[in-house]
Amino acid sequence: MIAIIDYGVGNLRSVQKAFEKVGHTAIVTSNPKEIDDARAVVLPGVGAFARCMSNLNEYGLVDIIYKTIEKGKPFLGICLGMQLLFTEGEEFGIHKGLDIVKGKVKRFPDGMKTDDEQLKIPHMGWNNLIIKKSPPILQDIADSPFVYFVHSYYCAPDDKGVIAASSEYGIEFTAMLWKDNIYATQFHPEKSQEVGLKMLKRFGELV
Repeated sequence: MIAIIDYGVGNLRSVQKAFEKVGHTAIVTSNPKEIDDARAVVLPGVGAFARCMSNLNEYGLVDIIYKTIEKGKPFLGICLGMQLLFTEGEEFGIHKGLDIVKGKVKRFPDGMKTDDEQLKIPHMGWNNLIIKKSPPILQDIADSPFVYFVHSYYCAPDDKGVIAASSEYGIEFTAMLWKDNIYATQFHPEKSQEVGLKMLKRFGELV
């Protein structure tokens, strides 16, 4: 059973339905015991960095996230759920994250261009991955797959060795990381059609 952490933000049912579509049982829960009993854990997220960190604290879910990772269970962060793993984020001021992955979450710089065209922020839509290394969840994924992004901020890890894939939008940025039992995607696998579903299927098979 996979636990999808509910801390009051985002459409968690879409992530649950994606897991169910590839044959994995998943529950949406804010109960620390249910999360602890799960064999794998997912931290999704959309919205503002500081508010989401505040919600995790208010719901009493920070300790169970640390505990899950320390136990070595497969852990997947999605979009803001990836960003919250970092030391700090700079959205609306500097705010502390979970500090599980050392580094910062930064805003895309203003004035980015491609072929003399101004790039809009947020980065929204389909973009391809530049695969750096192949964690188990990328098994059977073709080179340079297209996935779906919606974000104005990107992760900048201190240790570039944790970057499993990057993408380009004005700058090259971290699109996926892999560190031990931690997997995280800046894009939304649940919205990335066949490619994303393959990743979720492989993640569920890790248990």
